[in-house]
Amino acid sequence: MAAPTAEPAVPEPAPTTVAATAGPGWPGTDVAEAIRISRGELGEPHLPFLPQLPDRGIGADAVGRTASLLVDLPVDLQPHGWRLVDRPGRDLARAQALLSRDLNTLADLAGEEDRPSTGLRLSLLGPLSLAAGLHLHNGERALVDAGARRELAESLAAGLGAYLHRAAEAVPGTRLVLAVEEPDAERVLRGRIPTASGYRTLRAVPDAEARRTWQLIRDAAAEAGARTVLVLPGVGRPADRAAASAADLALAAGYDGVGLPAAGLQPRDWETVARTVEEGRRIELGLVPLPAPAVQVRQVTALVDSVLRPWRDVGLPLRQLPALAPVPAADLAAAPPATARAVLARLTQTASALEQVAADA
Repeated sequence: MAAPTAEPAVPEPAPTTVAATAGPGWPGTDVAEAIRISRGELGEPHLPFLPQLPDRGIGADAVGRTASLLVDLPVDLQPHGWRLVDRPGRDLARAQALLSRDLNTLADLAGEEDRPSTGLRLSLLGPLSLAAGLHLHNGERALVDAGARRELAESLAAGLGAYLHRAAEAVPGTRLVLAVEEPDAERVLRGRIPTASGYRTLRAVPDAEARRTWQLIRDAAAEAGARTVLVLPGVGRPADRAAASAADLALAAGYDGVGLPAAGLQPRDWETVARTVEEGRRIELGLVPLPAPAVQVRQVTALVDSVLRPWRDVGLPLRQLPALAPVPAADLAAAPPATARAVLARLTQTASALEQVAADA
Protein backbone atom coordinates (compact mmCIF):
# COMPACT_ATOMS: atom_id res chain seq x y z
CA MET A 1 0.00 0.00 0.00
CA ALA A 2 1.36 3.41 -0.91
CA ALA A 3 2.26 5.69 1.96
CA PRO A 4 0.02 8.72 2.48
CA THR A 5 1.36 11.88 0.94
CA ALA A 6 2.18 14.76 3.27
CA GLU A 7 1.14 18.13 1.95
CA PRO A 8 3.53 21.11 1.95
CA ALA A 9 3.07 22.92 5.26
CA VAL A 10 1.79 26.23 3.86
CA PRO A 11 0.33 26.66 0.37
CA GLU A 12 2.62 28.74 -1.83
CA PRO A 13 1.41 30.85 -4.75
CA ALA A 14 2.19 29.30 -8.11
CA PRO A 15 5.49 30.67 -9.46
CA THR A 16 5.15 33.16 -12.29
CA THR A 17 8.78 33.30 -13.42
CA VAL A 18 11.31 30.66 -14.48
CA ALA A 19 14.07 31.23 -11.93
CA ALA A 20 17.47 29.54 -12.05
CA THR A 21 19.48 28.49 -9.01
CA ALA A 22 22.56 26.40 -8.18
CA GLY A 23 24.75 25.23 -5.37
CA PRO A 24 26.22 24.46 -3.13
CA GLY A 25 29.60 23.46 -4.60
CA TRP A 26 31.99 26.14 -5.86
CA PRO A 27 35.68 26.03 -6.86
CA GLY A 28 38.50 27.77 -5.04
CA THR A 29 38.97 29.03 -1.50
CA ASP A 30 37.67 32.62 -1.58
CA VAL A 31 34.19 32.46 -0.09
CA ALA A 32 33.61 36.22 -0.37
CA GLU A 33 34.22 36.12 -4.11
CA ALA A 34 32.02 33.03 -4.44
CA ILE A 35 29.16 34.79 -2.64
CA ARG A 36 29.56 37.88 -4.82
CA ILE A 37 29.38 35.75 -7.97
CA SER A 38 26.36 33.79 -6.72
CA ARG A 39 24.43 36.92 -5.79
CA GLY A 40 25.53 38.74 -8.93
CA GLU A 41 24.84 36.05 -11.52
CA LEU A 42 21.68 34.83 -9.75
CA GLY A 43 20.12 38.14 -8.82
CA GLU A 44 16.36 38.71 -9.09
CA PRO A 45 14.30 36.88 -10.20
CA HIS A 46 16.74 34.01 -9.68
CA LEU A 47 17.76 32.33 -6.42
CA PRO A 48 21.34 32.84 -5.15
CA PHE A 49 22.96 30.23 -2.93
CA LEU A 50 25.37 30.03 -0.02
CA PRO A 51 28.48 28.48 -1.60
CA GLN A 52 30.36 25.51 -0.21
CA LEU A 53 34.07 25.46 -1.13
CA PRO A 54 35.55 22.00 -0.45
CA ASP A 55 39.00 23.15 -1.63
CA ARG A 56 39.34 24.89 1.75
CA GLY A 57 39.98 21.50 3.35
CA ILE A 58 38.80 19.95 6.60
CA GLY A 59 35.22 20.86 7.44
CA ALA A 60 34.47 22.47 4.09
CA ASP A 61 33.18 19.26 2.51
CA ALA A 62 29.53 18.23 2.44
CA VAL A 63 29.77 15.61 5.20
CA GLY A 64 31.82 17.79 7.53
CA ARG A 65 29.67 20.87 7.03
CA THR A 66 26.42 18.99 7.64
CA ALA A 67 27.87 17.10 10.61
CA SER A 68 28.76 20.46 12.17
CA LEU A 69 25.01 21.06 12.57
CA LEU A 70 24.39 17.90 14.61
CA VAL A 71 23.27 18.34 18.21
CA ASP A 72 25.08 16.21 20.84
CA LEU A 73 26.71 14.00 18.19
CA PRO A 74 30.31 15.23 17.77
CA VAL A 75 32.53 14.05 14.93
CA ASP A 76 36.19 14.03 13.97
CA LEU A 77 38.08 13.26 10.78
CA GLN A 78 39.95 9.98 10.35
CA PRO A 79 41.85 8.61 7.32
CA HIS A 80 38.71 6.71 6.26
CA GLY A 81 36.41 9.73 6.71
CA TRP A 82 34.30 11.51 9.30
CA ARG A 83 33.57 9.50 12.47
CA LEU A 84 31.13 9.87 15.35
CA VAL A 85 33.04 10.35 18.63
CA ASP A 86 32.37 10.97 22.32
CA ARG A 87 33.78 14.49 22.58
CA PRO A 88 34.08 17.42 20.19
CA GLY A 89 37.57 18.22 18.93
CA ARG A 90 39.42 20.52 16.57
CA ASP A 91 38.03 19.01 13.35
CA LEU A 92 34.47 19.76 14.40
CA ALA A 93 35.49 23.19 15.67
CA ARG A 94 37.03 23.98 12.28
CA ALA A 95 33.88 22.90 10.41
CA GLN A 96 31.69 25.02 12.69
CA ALA A 97 34.04 28.00 12.37
CA LEU A 98 34.01 27.81 8.57
CA LEU A 99 30.22 27.84 8.47
CA SER A 100 30.02 30.75 10.92
CA ARG A 101 32.58 32.68 8.89
CA ASP A 102 30.61 32.05 5.70
CA LEU A 103 27.38 33.33 7.25
CA ASN A 104 29.16 36.42 8.58
CA THR A 105 30.64 37.08 5.15
CA LEU A 106 27.21 36.68 3.59
CA ALA A 107 25.78 39.19 6.07
CA ASP A 108 28.52 41.72 5.31
CA LEU A 109 28.15 41.45 1.54
CA ALA A 110 24.35 41.43 1.54
CA GLY A 111 24.40 44.50 3.77
CA GLU A 112 26.34 46.39 1.10
CA GLU A 113 23.79 45.66 -1.64
CA ASP A 114 21.41 48.39 -2.73
CA ARG A 115 18.71 45.85 -3.55
CA PRO A 116 19.46 42.51 -1.87
CA SER A 117 18.01 39.36 -3.40
CA THR A 118 14.77 38.32 -1.77
CA GLY A 119 15.70 34.63 -1.64
CA LEU A 120 18.57 32.40 -0.51
CA ARG A 121 19.17 28.71 -1.19
CA LEU A 122 20.90 26.79 1.58
CA SER A 123 22.06 23.20 1.32
CA LEU A 124 22.89 20.30 3.57
CA LEU A 125 23.51 16.61 3.10
CA GLY A 126 20.36 14.57 3.63
CA PRO A 127 20.08 12.01 6.44
CA LEU A 128 20.50 8.94 4.23
CA SER A 129 23.65 10.21 2.54
CA LEU A 130 24.95 11.55 5.86
CA ALA A 131 24.54 8.11 7.44
CA ALA A 132 26.41 6.62 4.48
CA GLY A 133 29.22 9.16 4.86
CA LEU A 134 29.71 9.04 8.64
CA HIS A 135 31.40 6.17 10.45
CA LEU A 136 30.83 4.59 13.85
CA HIS A 137 33.55 4.01 16.46
CA ASN A 138 34.32 0.61 14.92
CA GLY A 139 34.91 2.13 11.50
CA GLU A 140 31.72 0.84 9.88
CA ARG A 141 29.31 3.24 8.24
CA ALA A 142 26.57 4.63 10.48
CA LEU A 143 24.15 3.42 7.82
CA VAL A 144 24.56 -0.15 9.10
CA ASP A 145 22.78 0.61 12.39
CA ALA A 146 19.08 1.51 12.46
CA GLY A 147 19.47 3.19 15.85
CA ALA A 148 22.38 5.28 14.61
CA ARG A 149 20.37 6.31 11.54
CA ARG A 150 17.50 7.43 13.72
CA GLU A 151 19.75 9.38 16.11
CA LEU A 152 21.51 11.10 13.21
CA ALA A 153 18.23 12.21 11.65
CA GLU A 154 16.86 13.48 14.96
CA SER A 155 20.10 15.30 15.75
CA LEU A 156 20.18 16.93 12.31
CA ALA A 157 16.56 18.04 12.65
CA ALA A 158 17.34 19.48 16.08
CA GLY A 159 20.26 21.53 14.74
CA LEU A 160 18.54 22.69 11.59
CA GLY A 161 16.42 25.41 13.16
CA ALA A 162 19.44 27.27 14.56
CA TYR A 163 21.19 27.13 11.19
CA LEU A 164 18.19 28.54 9.34
CA HIS A 165 17.73 31.23 11.99
CA ARG A 166 21.37 32.33 11.59
CA ALA A 167 20.97 32.47 7.82
CA ALA A 168 17.79 34.53 8.15
CA GLU A 169 19.61 36.95 10.46
CA ALA A 170 22.43 37.29 7.91
CA VAL A 171 20.00 38.47 5.22
CA PRO A 172 16.93 39.92 7.00
CA GLY A 173 13.64 39.46 5.21
CA THR A 174 14.97 36.84 2.82
CA ARG A 175 12.97 33.84 1.63
CA LEU A 176 14.86 30.69 2.61
CA VAL A 177 14.89 27.55 0.48
CA LEU A 178 16.59 24.49 1.99
CA ALA A 179 17.99 21.97 -0.47
CA VAL A 180 18.37 18.56 1.17
CA GLU A 181 21.01 16.88 -0.99
CA GLU A 182 20.75 13.07 -1.20
CA PRO A 183 23.38 11.95 -3.75
CA ASP A 184 23.45 8.44 -2.28
CA ALA A 185 19.68 7.97 -1.93
CA GLU A 186 19.18 5.47 -4.74
CA ARG A 187 22.15 3.34 -3.64
CA VAL A 188 20.95 3.41 -0.04
CA LEU A 189 17.42 2.39 -1.02
CA ARG A 190 18.69 -0.40 -3.31
CA GLY A 191 21.26 -1.78 -0.84
CA ARG A 192 24.29 -0.82 -2.93
CA ILE A 193 26.41 1.08 -0.40
CA PRO A 194 29.59 -0.92 0.32
CA THR A 195 30.66 -1.77 3.84
CA ALA A 196 33.82 -0.16 5.20
CA SER A 197 35.80 -3.22 4.08
CA GLY A 198 34.30 -3.10 0.61
CA TYR A 199 33.71 -6.86 0.55
CA ARG A 200 29.93 -6.68 0.76
CA THR A 201 27.10 -4.15 0.68
CA LEU A 202 24.87 -2.83 3.43
CA ARG A 203 21.22 -3.79 3.67
CA ALA A 204 18.79 -1.45 1.95
CA VAL A 205 17.01 1.10 4.12
CA PRO A 206 13.24 0.46 4.01
CA ASP A 207 11.15 2.92 2.01
CA ALA A 208 8.95 3.72 5.00
CA GLU A 209 11.98 4.66 7.10
CA ALA A 210 13.37 6.86 4.32
CA ARG A 211 10.06 8.70 4.00
CA ARG A 212 9.77 9.23 7.77
CA THR A 213 13.36 10.42 7.99
CA TRP A 214 12.96 12.88 5.13
CA GLN A 215 9.71 14.16 6.60
CA LEU A 216 11.46 14.78 9.93
CA ILE A 217 13.95 17.10 8.21
CA ARG A 218 11.24 18.73 6.11
CA ASP A 219 9.11 19.42 9.20
CA ALA A 220 12.05 21.01 11.03
CA ALA A 221 12.77 23.27 8.05
CA ALA A 222 9.11 24.23 7.65
CA GLU A 223 8.88 25.10 11.34
CA ALA A 224 11.80 27.50 10.80
CA GLY A 225 10.01 29.08 7.84
CA ALA A 226 12.00 27.52 4.99
CA ARG A 227 10.73 25.95 1.78
CA THR A 228 12.27 22.57 1.00
CA VAL A 229 13.52 20.70 -2.03
CA LEU A 230 14.91 17.16 -1.94
CA VAL A 231 17.75 16.82 -4.46
CA LEU A 232 18.12 13.30 -5.85
CA PRO A 233 20.46 11.56 -8.30
CA GLY A 234 17.48 10.30 -10.29
CA VAL A 235 13.99 8.85 -10.17
CA GLY A 236 14.78 5.50 -11.72
CA ARG A 237 12.53 2.63 -10.68
CA PRO A 238 14.56 -0.53 -11.46
CA ALA A 239 12.87 -3.72 -12.53
CA ASP A 240 13.94 -5.52 -9.35
CA ARG A 241 12.35 -2.88 -7.12
CA ALA A 242 8.58 -2.57 -7.21
CA ALA A 243 8.46 -0.06 -4.38
CA ALA A 244 8.32 3.70 -4.81
CA SER A 245 11.17 5.63 -6.36
CA ALA A 246 13.12 8.12 -4.27
CA ALA A 247 11.21 10.95 -5.93
CA ASP A 248 7.89 9.34 -4.98
CA LEU A 249 9.09 9.12 -1.38
CA ALA A 250 10.17 12.77 -1.43
CA LEU A 251 6.71 13.82 -2.56
CA ALA A 252 5.11 11.61 0.08
CA ALA A 253 7.29 13.31 2.70
CA GLY A 254 5.77 16.67 1.77
CA TYR A 255 8.70 18.47 0.16
CA ASP A 256 7.88 21.63 -1.76
CA GLY A 257 10.00 20.44 -4.66
CA VAL A 258 12.29 17.74 -6.00
CA GLY A 259 15.64 18.12 -7.71
CA LEU A 260 16.43 15.72 -10.57
CA PRO A 261 19.02 15.42 -13.35
CA ALA A 262 17.62 15.94 -16.85
CA ALA A 263 20.06 13.53 -18.47
CA GLY A 264 18.81 9.96 -18.54
CA LEU A 265 15.23 10.64 -17.45
CA GLN A 266 12.91 8.12 -19.08
CA PRO A 267 9.28 8.79 -20.12
CA ARG A 268 7.97 7.26 -16.88
CA ASP A 269 10.34 9.55 -14.95
CA TRP A 270 8.86 12.54 -16.73
CA GLU A 271 5.48 11.32 -15.53
CA THR A 272 6.79 11.87 -12.00
CA VAL A 273 7.89 15.36 -13.07
CA ALA A 274 4.40 16.01 -14.42
CA ARG A 275 2.75 14.84 -11.22
CA THR A 276 5.04 17.07 -9.18
CA VAL A 277 4.14 20.12 -11.27
CA GLU A 278 0.43 19.30 -11.27
CA GLU A 279 0.48 19.10 -7.47
CA GLY A 280 1.77 22.67 -7.36
CA ARG A 281 5.30 21.72 -6.38
CA ARG A 282 8.57 22.65 -8.03
CA ILE A 283 11.20 20.83 -10.04
CA GLU A 284 14.88 21.70 -9.95
CA LEU A 285 16.13 20.20 -13.20
CA GLY A 286 19.85 19.52 -13.59
CA LEU A 287 20.10 20.95 -17.06
CA VAL A 288 23.50 22.52 -17.81
CA PRO A 289 26.39 20.02 -17.84
CA LEU A 290 30.01 20.94 -17.26
CA PRO A 291 31.73 21.20 -20.65
CA ALA A 292 34.91 19.33 -21.50
CA PRO A 293 38.11 21.41 -21.42
CA ALA A 294 38.29 23.97 -24.24
CA VAL A 295 34.61 23.32 -25.08
CA GLN A 296 31.91 25.94 -24.68
CA VAL A 297 28.94 25.52 -22.37
CA ARG A 298 25.98 23.95 -24.17
CA GLN A 299 23.92 26.46 -26.13
CA VAL A 300 20.59 27.85 -24.92
CA THR A 301 18.60 26.54 -27.90
CA ALA A 302 19.68 22.96 -27.25
CA LEU A 303 19.00 23.28 -23.53
CA VAL A 304 15.52 24.68 -24.07
CA ASP A 305 14.69 21.95 -26.58
CA SER A 306 15.83 19.27 -24.12
CA VAL A 307 13.13 20.54 -21.75
CA LEU A 308 10.29 21.32 -24.13
CA ARG A 309 10.15 17.97 -25.94
CA PRO A 310 9.53 15.77 -22.86
CA TRP A 311 7.48 18.55 -21.23
CA ARG A 312 5.03 18.45 -24.12
CA ASP A 313 5.16 14.64 -24.36
CA VAL A 314 3.74 14.24 -20.84
CA GLY A 315 1.02 16.80 -21.55
CA LEU A 316 2.27 19.63 -19.37
CA PRO A 317 1.11 23.06 -20.60
CA LEU A 318 3.87 25.52 -21.43
CA ARG A 319 2.33 28.09 -19.11
CA GLN A 320 3.45 25.87 -16.21
CA LEU A 321 7.15 26.17 -17.10
CA PRO A 322 7.69 28.56 -14.15
CA ALA A 323 7.40 25.47 -11.92
CA LEU A 324 10.82 24.49 -13.27
CA ALA A 325 14.13 25.84 -11.96
CA PRO A 326 17.18 25.19 -14.18
CA VAL A 327 20.24 24.13 -12.16
CA PRO A 328 23.70 22.78 -13.04
CA ALA A 329 23.85 19.10 -13.98
CA ALA A 330 27.08 18.58 -12.01
CA ASP A 331 28.93 19.89 -8.98
CA LEU A 332 30.47 23.24 -9.91
CA ALA A 333 33.25 22.69 -7.35
CA ALA A 334 34.83 20.37 -9.94
CA ALA A 335 34.98 23.08 -12.60
CA PRO A 336 37.52 25.84 -13.24
CA PRO A 337 36.22 29.15 -11.83
CA ALA A 338 35.62 30.66 -15.26
CA THR A 339 33.63 27.61 -16.35
CA ALA A 340 31.55 27.63 -13.17
CA ARG A 341 30.67 31.25 -13.77
CA ALA A 342 29.83 30.55 -17.42
CA VAL A 343 27.46 27.77 -16.31
CA LEU A 344 25.61 30.22 -14.03
CA ALA A 345 25.30 32.68 -16.90
CA ARG A 346 23.94 29.97 -19.19
CA LEU A 347 21.43 28.95 -16.52
CA THR A 348 19.94 32.43 -16.35
CA GLN A 349 19.90 32.71 -20.15
CA THR A 350 18.08 29.38 -20.37
CA ALA A 351 15.62 30.45 -17.68
CA SER A 352 14.88 33.64 -19.60
CA ALA A 353 14.30 31.68 -22.81
CA LEU A 354 11.93 29.27 -21.05
CA GLU A 355 10.16 32.24 -19.47
CA GLN A 356 9.58 33.69 -22.92
CA VAL A 357 8.15 30.38 -24.14
CA ALA A 358 5.74 30.34 -21.18
CA ALA A 359 4.72 33.95 -21.82
CA ASP A 360 4.03 33.22 -25.50
CA ALA A 361 1.94 30.13 -24.74
